[in-house]
Amino acid sequence: MNYLIIINDGPYGNERAYNALRLAMSLQKVSEEISLNVSMIGDGVVNAINGQNTPNGYYNIGRMLKSVLIKKGKVKL
Repeated sequence: MNYLIIINDGPYGNERAYNALRLAMSLQKVSEEISLNVSMIGDGVVNAINGQNTPNGYYNIGRMLKSVLIKKGKVKL
């Protein structure tokens, strides 16, 4: 099964990017046979900047992206 998740919001300030990556990670846990693509456009590209300082009380988007990539997910900007 093929999945495409589009992220067009920045990493912090709302939970849209977090929820999208949480969904991506959950899909990868369900089956190794899925093809997962994450596309970041507009403000969503900021999610892919390496080495961001995570504000106190927030999730780390970088770690979530690494988790998706480790399990053979594709991330495109």
